[in-house]
Amino acid sequence: MNRFLILALVLAAAWSATGKWEKRPIAHAPGILVPEAPSQQKVPDSVFRFEDYILSRRARFSIRARVLSAERYWLGREADLSPIDLALGWSVMSDEGLLAQIRVSQRGRWYYTSWQGALAVSEGQVVENSGNMHMIPSNSAIARKLKSLRPGDVVRLEGFLVDVDHPSGWRWRTSMSRVDSGAGACEIVYVEQLTRETDAFLTD
Repeated sequence: MNRFLILALVLAAAWSATGKWEKRPIAHAPGILVPEAPSQQKVPDSVFRFEDYILSRRARFSIRARVLSAERYWLGREADLSPIDLALGWSVMSDEGLLAQIRVSQRGRWYYTSWQGALAVSEGQVVENSGNMHMIPSNSAIARKLKSLRPGDVVRLEGFLVDVDHPSGWRWRTSMSRVDSGAGACEIVYVEQLTRETDAFLTD
């Protein structure tokens, strides 16, 4: 085999291993990390241009939550605007003891949970205390912070829930509820501030 090809393969493997190590989940002691629910406040109707899109503010949004999963996207208008989704949990869905029983995954801009056996909470509580949220970073610094997050991180996000329109006719609509599920249930969050709080909770 060509030695340059071998070197390329070795470097690619090392790069992949480094990425997986940097994104390894953060473990916590059992117990609810984030007792408070997200905050949503109605705002006057207003729009602003963001790159090639028109964003309509639907509500001021603040959330403190545990990152359950993070998924990057590269293709399509959604990815052009929102390169990452965060599956976030609060209340019972920030508890290490409960999350140890639940498998979390993301794909196709959706968030999935599954488990075997009985949980200590109802399926409704799982839905009502977690969500898949499409993140629109307001600047490059916020984008870098979002892309660096790991499962288990505790974060605080501030910004707006927004609807999105494009001159081509393409549109994207945000959920306004934390208790819905299925198509249209994801929040679209224009992120103006992001704080990573995990260090205060780490046990190892």
